[in-house]
Amino acid sequence: MTSTPQPYDPLRLCVYATIAALAWLLGPVALLGFALLGFAGYVRARRQGLTRSKCVLRDTRLVLTYLGALALAAAAGIGWNVYTWLS
Repeated sequence: MTSTPQPYDPLRLCVYATIAALAWLLGPVALLGFALLGFAGYVRARRQGLTRSKCVLRDTRLVLTYLGALALAAAAGIGWNVYTWLS
């Protein structure tokens, strides 16, 4: 009994498109949410012993720094939007 190979499912592309749509619709709020979610995930993984990631940056300390910087930029963007809205 031979099984035919399944065709390639580009699920990741659908996920990336969904994240891009959320970022476009929600702007800095979406960026802050995703950055904090990623940061929390990497903190947890690092506490469990992960030091090398599949992320392009490889070192989890660099990934945490990158995600932290994104979260700060998003918070600044939210603050700027609130400031301009109230002015």
